[in-house]
Amino acid sequence: MSISIIQGMIDVIDKPAIFIDTKYTILAVNSAYRDTYETEVDVGKSKCFEISHGHQSPCDKHGEACPIQSCVSTGRANSVVHIHKTALGKTYCDILMKPVTDENGITTGFLEILDRINFAADESQSNKMIGASEAFKNMLTKINRAAKSEIAVLLHGETGTGKELVAKAIHESSRRAEKPFVVIECTGLNENLFESELFGHEKGAFTGASHAKKGLIEMANGGTVFFDEIADVPLSMQVKLLRLIETHCYRTVGGLKQRKADFRLICASHKNLIEQVEKDLFRKDLYYRIAGFPIVLPSLSERHEDIPSLAKHFLNHSELCNKKFSAEALERLCQYEFRGNIRELKNIVEQSALMANEEIIEIDDLPELVLSQNTKQNGANEGLISLEDAEARYLASICETQSMSIDELAEKLDVSTRTLYRKLQKFGLKYD
Repeated sequence: MSISIIQGMIDVIDKPAIFIDTKYTILAVNSAYRDTYETEVDVGKSKCFEISHGHQSPCDKHGEACPIQSCVSTGRANSVVHIHKTALGKTYCDILMKPVTDENGITTGFLEILDRINFAADESQSNKMIGASEAFKNMLTKINRAAKSEIAVLLHGETGTGKELVAKAIHESSRRAEKPFVVIECTGLNENLFESELFGHEKGAFTGASHAKKGLIEMANGGTVFFDEIADVPLSMQVKLLRLIETHCYRTVGGLKQRKADFRLICASHKNLIEQVEKDLFRKDLYYRIAGFPIVLPSLSERHEDIPSLAKHFLNHSELCNKKFSAEALERLCQYEFRGNIRELKNIVEQSALMANEEIIEIDDLPELVLSQNTKQNGANEGLISLEDAEARYLASICETQSMSIDELAEKLDVSTRTLYRKLQKFGLKYD
């Protein structure tokens, strides 16, 4: 396939797109791609990693999976989430890489299409999800794909993992972003209130109904309805919810006219709904209606390396944003089991900032719960630290004292550059 034909194909793609040869050289580029990056693309000379990352070598040399290598090894299209240096700063991008073959089936290059993810960042930013762990990136891919569709989404995760934040990210990245996002708290929504709250009621429909009231479904018209903790909907009411989801039709309490509802459905639960179905506590037909696209939200223990950046983020957006954690305090935080997940981390950060008398938050300023848990874990071995903690401290010291290039440092430490980047990312460290 000639470059002119490929260029014509790329020009009609409404997202940033390039064609790369097997040596990472950009041979074709559309205007959307040029507009995305500050660095000018020199067709036939520029390498993709130079434009997107500012690197002098491919992504896999810097701690990120290279989608081209995955395409080569599998012979199929591959997607990955990377952090790119765009004109708007560091930005998450959902990258789709497709191999292009000639008439003999030989791969001659790769088509790369980018989808910018605006609801997440690897460092503290307002109104964005924060993280850089693999578990976090995998979740971002699913959120971004779900947002482009009208499919019903079911979010499952432990308490405090940010289910409402994810639901809002899906809504704000969808075609319904300019319409309402309505949250329906299912916990405590008893049978008497269920229909009135969801569907509204007419004046005089029941004792105390002195005026007509709009229901939440009507308020959400054109937008997204988020049923939080849907497992708590009474079993007797689930059939009415099923009918609403299947037909998008309802009647107000006391009303005779059937109304049409236009909404996108997102549900969430910290309970295992499959187990609830098996126990006859949740309708099977309702489950399969709401679980069109399940997304599991990782617990904080599964994205351990995100704790330092999240702690700094919560501190930056607190009343005491002038304060900072010491390296030792951050290390102690990383050792704590956050059973309440991100919500508990936020609370602990705010408590620690309030207790600190100085601008630097030290270990002694952390809540007793954090300190006592670590005391119990260390017990008689106080004074000893794990090899992982020793590695974290050593790397932190290196980041503060060394000025050689990352490649030179990796060679001195007898590891690959990619391995060194991964270790730095794991402990929330940056080597500039």
